[in-house]
Amino acid sequence: MNLMELREIQALNTLVFETLGQPEKEREFKFKSLKRWGLDLILGKKGGKETFFVAEYGKRKKGDVYEEEGVQYEVSEILEELPKNKKLFAHIEMENGRAYLVGELREGENNIEILRLPAASLLLAYFKKHRLHHLIEALRNVGTATELVKQRGQEGKPYPFEKLPNVARRFLREAKKVEKEAGFGRVALAYFGENKDGDARFRVSWLLPTIALFEIDIAEKADKILAAFK
Repeated sequence: MNLMELREIQALNTLVFETLGQPEKEREFKFKSLKRWGLDLILGKKGGKETFFVAEYGKRKKGDVYEEEGVQYEVSEILEELPKNKKLFAHIEMENGRAYLVGELREGENNIEILRLPAASLLLAYFKKHRLHHLIEALRNVGTATELVKQRGQEGKPYPFEKLPNVARRFLREAKKVEKEAGFGRVALAYFGENKDGDARFRVSWLLPTIALFEIDIAEKADKILAAFK
């Protein structure tokens, strides 16, 4: 069998399940999400103007004055809740092929940007903090959607849906539930059967909205599902 024939067989038999729609770009979060991401919310001065901003959790204290990327920051207070009447929203912005998590405090039409950080770096640090090791292992690229990849063993001819073992069917079923909660998703599964030692051979690519993975409940479910597929 030549490469052309192999790729055709794999493309025809790789199972694709999609939750239609566009990846969610913005989501409202609770104050405790900032802590989960490893960030403190600070009231202080940025470039001489009073505003809100974030810093690495526990790194700054009241009275600190420091400079980052040519901008001076002064810490007046480390906040333990959102400012009155303000809500926290975050979204993904793409710049030159790189995804950034942008966080804003919002009151009506008034938006205050409090963070703009590379989404991939923040995701990985957040996964590490919460011991979501299967997500760390599977993460491949981050845009508006994040691709998670898990692969075991050598490739071959993928099984049709009717011949999938229970572990593969369970993965697809549980992944669909997470996608429904996240509002978008795409799973591509090629299951190649077992090797001579009885170990499963497969390749799965799973797309989920990046912003949804910053919700701890969704991230924990995705990690658990990936862990169970082996």
